[in-house]
Amino acid sequence: MGISSLGIGSGLIDVEGIISKLMAVEAAPLASFDKKVAAFNAKLTALGSITGAVSGFQGSLSSLTSISSFLSNTAVSTNTDVMVGAATSKAVAGTYKVDVTQIASAQTLSSAGRTSTTAAIGAGSSTTISFQLGTTTGGSFGVAGSNLGAGVASGGIANGSLSINGTAIATDSATRSAKALAEAINAKSATTGVTASAQPTSTSATLFAGFGNVSATNGTYALSAGGVELGSGDVTAASIDAALSGSTPTTTALAAAGITFTGTAAAGDLKFTAADGSNIVIAEAVTGTVTGGIGKPALTANGGSSLTATSNIRLLSATAAPITVAGSNAASAGLTAGTGGSYMGATFTQNASQISGTVVIDSSNNSLQGIRDAINKANVGVTATIVSDGSATPNHLVLTSTKTGEASSMKISVSGTNGGVAEADIAALLSHDPGGTQSLTQSAAAQSTKLNVNGIAITSETTNVPDAIEGITLTIGTVGKANLVVSQDTASVKSGVAAFVKAYNDLNKSIKDVTSYNAETKKGGALLGDSTVQTLQTQLRKQLTQGITGLTGDFKSLSQVGISFQKDGTLALDNAKLDKAIKTNFKDVAGVFAAVGKASDSLVQFQSSTAATKPGEYGINITALASQGKIVADSVPPATTTIAANTTWSVTLNETDPVTANRTASFTLAAGTYTPAQLATLFQSAINGAGSFAGNELAVNASIGDDGKLQVVSAKYGSISNIKLSSSSGTSFADIFGSATPTKGVDVAGTIGGQAAAGSGQILTGSGSDASGLKVEITGGALGARGTVGFSQGYAYQLTNLTNGFLGAKGLIAGRTDGIAASVKAITKQKEDFGLRLGDIEKRYRAQYTALDVSISSMSQTSSFLTQQLAALSAQTK
Repeated sequence: MGISSLGIGSGLIDVEGIISKLMAVEAAPLASFDKKVAAFNAKLTALGSITGAVSGFQGSLSSLTSISSFLSNTAVSTNTDVMVGAATSKAVAGTYKVDVTQIASAQTLSSAGRTSTTAAIGAGSSTTISFQLGTTTGGSFGVAGSNLGAGVASGGIANGSLSINGTAIATDSATRSAKALAEAINAKSATTGVTASAQPTSTSATLFAGFGNVSATNGTYALSAGGVELGSGDVTAASIDAALSGSTPTTTALAAAGITFTGTAAAGDLKFTAADGSNIVIAEAVTGTVTGGIGKPALTANGGSSLTATSNIRLLSATAAPITVAGSNAASAGLTAGTGGSYMGATFTQNASQISGTVVIDSSNNSLQGIRDAINKANVGVTATIVSDGSATPNHLVLTSTKTGEASSMKISVSGTNGGVAEADIAALLSHDPGGTQSLTQSAAAQSTKLNVNGIAITSETTNVPDAIEGITLTIGTVGKANLVVSQDTASVKSGVAAFVKAYNDLNKSIKDVTSYNAETKKGGALLGDSTVQTLQTQLRKQLTQGITGLTGDFKSLSQVGISFQKDGTLALDNAKLDKAIKTNFKDVAGVFAAVGKASDSLVQFQSSTAATKPGEYGINITALASQGKIVADSVPPATTTIAANTTWSVTLNETDPVTANRTASFTLAAGTYTPAQLATLFQSAINGAGSFAGNELAVNASIGDDGKLQVVSAKYGSISNIKLSSSSGTSFADIFGSATPTKGVDVAGTIGGQAAAGSGQILTGSGSDASGLKVEITGGALGARGTVGFSQGYAYQLTNLTNGFLGAKGLIAGRTDGIAASVKAITKQKEDFGLRLGDIEKRYRAQYTALDVSISSMSQTSSFLTQQLAALSAQTK
């Protein structure tokens, strides 16, 4: 029998079983790898819980780190429809009585109606419309009536003839004078919002011109004014003047009747006036044959006469709102039916804080739509829209000032462009001067909010009223009365402190859960003995138990405000002790938690600090005060300065290096004659209203300085502050400023704590010392030593910085987490490498035992062969 080929197993060895058992022994270390990874993952999970607890603790500090949190106040209104209040730290506790009598509104003007919104207005000549905003003062707003007619003087005004703002005015046959009509209107003022003013009644100044000497030889003659006899019988101009000269029965009777007089009969200009608007009857009573008298030359027959002089009324709107006149016969009251009103006897004063600007209208935009779009694009403090009323000429251009308040009244001037003549139709449509021609109709007045606080009258341009009560901003809703109760907001501080204590205890519990050892189970927490957690806990406790450096006041530690450590490492809050601390010295409690800075000089204000700023007291020394860029005229302006039409200038403000395009703008000065103060107002409003400056925090202040010269000053302080003016057309720069040159601003300079500080505008910032990052604002004062700024870091502020160090990308916890993650990664790599080695070991075992099996199989075949051969030999020998 031949020998079997190699590779065929003997079946006597369990190769797979042997290899499996050998590999189980070889793979035993894999379990230790998994165990190490699981342990590290448990630590990562535990560190995650610690991170969450630290984050929660840090979050609890947010309401305690700022001084403002401890100085806050609450303001509660008893009628939130009338007003609500928002209190700052400057508010003083108390109850304030508020009576709102008027709500701020923007002025609205509307043009006369036109049939089309797209049809050309005028021939298209280039016309400049100048907008100025300011205050309308003096005079009144309302409707001026005409003199009452003769029929009214004799028969009165029938009832139903007149209504005002929808309210019927009670009139009758006794309503015969402006005085009586005014009284009837004023009886309804509570519902109409309108009062009436009877204008003085005067006889004609020429009534006695050519007065003929009276001859009453064959009759009787008596002359009277307002029922007061001036003479009888043979009356002459001289005798009338004699009766009116000095203190006579006649002058006494006239005075009693409320009648004054001017002029003389001899001069022919004798005129009688009743200031209260009563009618004045000039009567000539004649019997028989009489010659001469009023309008009758001597020897000219006079049959007697009676002339009644009447007056008119003015309707005055209490809120400068339009007045609607109606009724069956408004004309009998000297009024025209309809809605309207205008300013009478008023003057307009431009407001320097309001922007101004111009719009050019030509053939490309001389329609209602074109004018509307040009105004809205120009940023002149006015918005425009078109309203249709459905009439035959329905389309009205409606202009509204963008700001509320009485200083937002509009003055609109129309002039030619480039020396041309203004388009007459445009001027007729839009010219509007509260002190002159008023082509537009006012539908809403520019008015301010008016209120009374504890008996003191307050006015605000808007419905937001800041500091009418110190530290309080009122938001006004409607007319009415309410009380505002202001008190310290201690509740939020107490809840913040309680949240701080709870968050620390939660953090302490989280640390305890992952670092403790359970004696019963003989198992420790995932981070038992971990140096990172131990460091974290040690630093927190150290921070909480040490005093606060640089803090002045009654409280310098947590225990003084009721927070103390317990035996188990937790914090406890004594609410009674905290309440007492807040009650006795609320502001000092703030220093225990927040970063506090306080300057000894009132013109030095602590602004902020950084984590690098160390507590302490730092001396302030100023070597240069911040200044503003400005340009000052080289001479005092005359009593009046005339700005020519089409005057356009250019201004560059606070230019940077490199140049920024939006810091240069052109502006137009409205033509007119201005006093020095008005000239300053004109420049300020025109520059601040320049299109590219709006919303760009670029502004100037213009005024007449102590030296009497016009100056334009950048509103910004520091080396960035600069201004340049130049003229393009019309009145030139030299006409106003002469040869003046601009002056640039400079930054504040000085030291903080004896070390050079960086200046930017009025802000001085410490650098390279313990005062690094400490910012103070220097608003004025002298050069040299300016006292000190004390700075302290309360517990909440310090703990915030500390926890930032724990939680940051390069912080303590992150470092430990990264280290563990690296260990997990390394072990995983070791496991992978070991797995590869196991594969090689298995291959080696398999090769070895397969070869052994083959060898055994071969030997088994040889044994069988030899056995057979020996058996065969044995058989042959028998």
